[in-house]
Amino acid sequence: MRRAKLDRFGTFFSLTRQRSVQILIAIGLLYLLLVTVEIPFVLRTGFSIISQDPLSRPSRLQSKEAVEEKDAPSRPLEQVSQNSYQPTQSRPSESNIVSGLVFDPKTFDSQLYKPAKVAWEVGRKFWEELQAGKVRIEARKVENRSESCRHSISLSGSEFSAQGRVMVLPCGLTLGSHITLVGRPKAAHQEAQPNIALVNDGESVMVSQFKVELLGLKTVEGEEPPRLLHFNPRLKGDWSGKPVIELNTCYRMQWGSALRCEGWKSKADDETVDGQVKCEKWIRDDDSRSVESKATWWLSRLVGRTKKVPVDWPYSFAEEKLFVLTLSAGLEGYHINVDGRHIASFPYHSGFSLEDATGLSLSGDVDLHSVFAASLPSSHPSFAPQKHLEMSTRWRAPPLSERGVELFIGILSAGNHFAERMAVRKSWMRHSLVESSTVVARFFVALHAKGEVNIELKKEAEFFGDIVIVPYMDNYDLVVLKTVAICEYGVRTMSAKYIMKCDDDTFVRVDAVIKEAHKVPEGRSLYVGNINYYHKPLRYGKWAVTYEEWPEEDYPPYANGPGYILSSDIAKFIVSEFERRKLRLFKMEDVSMGMWVEKFNTSRPVEYMHSLKFCQFGCIEDYYTAHYQSPRQMICMWDKLKRLGRPQCCSMR
Repeated sequence: MRRAKLDRFGTFFSLTRQRSVQILIAIGLLYLLLVTVEIPFVLRTGFSIISQDPLSRPSRLQSKEAVEEKDAPSRPLEQVSQNSYQPTQSRPSESNIVSGLVFDPKTFDSQLYKPAKVAWEVGRKFWEELQAGKVRIEARKVENRSESCRHSISLSGSEFSAQGRVMVLPCGLTLGSHITLVGRPKAAHQEAQPNIALVNDGESVMVSQFKVELLGLKTVEGEEPPRLLHFNPRLKGDWSGKPVIELNTCYRMQWGSALRCEGWKSKADDETVDGQVKCEKWIRDDDSRSVESKATWWLSRLVGRTKKVPVDWPYSFAEEKLFVLTLSAGLEGYHINVDGRHIASFPYHSGFSLEDATGLSLSGDVDLHSVFAASLPSSHPSFAPQKHLEMSTRWRAPPLSERGVELFIGILSAGNHFAERMAVRKSWMRHSLVESSTVVARFFVALHAKGEVNIELKKEAEFFGDIVIVPYMDNYDLVVLKTVAICEYGVRTMSAKYIMKCDDDTFVRVDAVIKEAHKVPEGRSLYVGNINYYHKPLRYGKWAVTYEEWPEEDYPPYANGPGYILSSDIAKFIVSEFERRKLRLFKMEDVSMGMWVEKFNTSRPVEYMHSLKFCQFGCIEDYYTAHYQSPRQMICMWDKLKRLGRPQCCSMR
């Protein structure tokens, strides 16, 4: 009995072992089958789905320079999804920082726009190389240490001329700094400009004048430097026919409100500068002082007043007569003394500080003997444009809202305008409507001629998420391409109801702009801004327009470029016409927009809305937009808007 049980157990164990061997053989055959199928699949598809990098130790960095050049491992900006290895994107529709504008080279087949075709082809190639990492700038250590500067600078007339008639002040000016010039005005000469040299009674206009200017040489690279102070004595040649002194400022080729000293002392109730009047009195040939003095003399005798002895001075400059001019920096403004006597004072404008005055120029009808600058600051932070960027997540573009975009604002900017863009981020782009993405603002920037600027621009665009790069080499005559790109981005990427265009030196009151657009009933096409009617092209001068460029005698009605609004249907029409190569392009982008709107108006009526509060030059009371505002002015205006709850300009101190 017991033996039978053992036989049955042995049989069972033998069968179990046989079945295990069969299972192992089946698994082996299945493995061979899978390997047979997998190898051809890999050979056909390649290794694109897996990393090509070998699993090896990272290469050792042999030098300190290599360590500094090595980038840190990147981390996702947002939290990582628990269900996927890929980081989640807060703005999936904006993953590409390059404009989606479709460029067809045939668009620019005409002789007039061949430069545009070249600019786009060169820019596209440069951008592709930049993305591929082929554009490399030699690594340079950027140290945020002070630049050592001389306490005083002295130049002779010949040394000054050899430097291009400009004295460089490396660290600018500071409170108490002063510059003294010794010179001699030249004798009056006949005006050479034919449009100024008008002949009166057979005599040509005689001119003798010169300019002393403080320049912001390091404020913005590649542009005409701003003139922080323009001091212009006109001995002869002024339109008034009298000797005058004019003081002013100029930013981006736009002059401020001039202060004209014409020989009359500033009124007692006028604003003073450090207790000094803005204009002193000098003897005029039309002064009626002698007649008035007789009447006042008799009155003084009757009432028993003591007689005051007046001291009158002539005009401070005379032809071929030596003068000593001293320009000093006070607490509230600049003060000008000639031959030891105060003649004028000019208040600071809030857009710039004394440290920005990094150059002094002298031009015109004057011979300089010597120039001496003293009490200068001995240090100044680095002037690298990138220092203006504050790489903080606080200034990043907010994520898009699910509710949709009411207004899209496209801001024209240049590659090296780091300070301007940072000022916009810190000012009106902090508005609650922008923070909530009801309004979305983006900078539109073309490529710069300098490779290092483009590298910094790419980093800035990737970090802040508010830059759209239009890949062509930037050129003032081709700004119109950025305007088309704004329309394309506004209607396709943002699906915005309204599209606004402005510049990076334009301060925008976001809530006021939207309210203005809402005045037009919904469903109607609109074009809102400071609209010009019957303007004619200039046929001479720096901004001349040839008949080949614009054969018509008048421009169509157009809104000034610093700020205007379109309805989305007009923007869609512009993009469609561009891609069908039917859009007429003109170098003045605001005139181009007026031309496009006029064409759209032939098929569907457009509501034109004109308002002077879209300010073209500077800032006015209760503005909607203010133009030509420096970075400091932008911050100042935003601060006032928040504190006071109403708009207020920062054009003066």
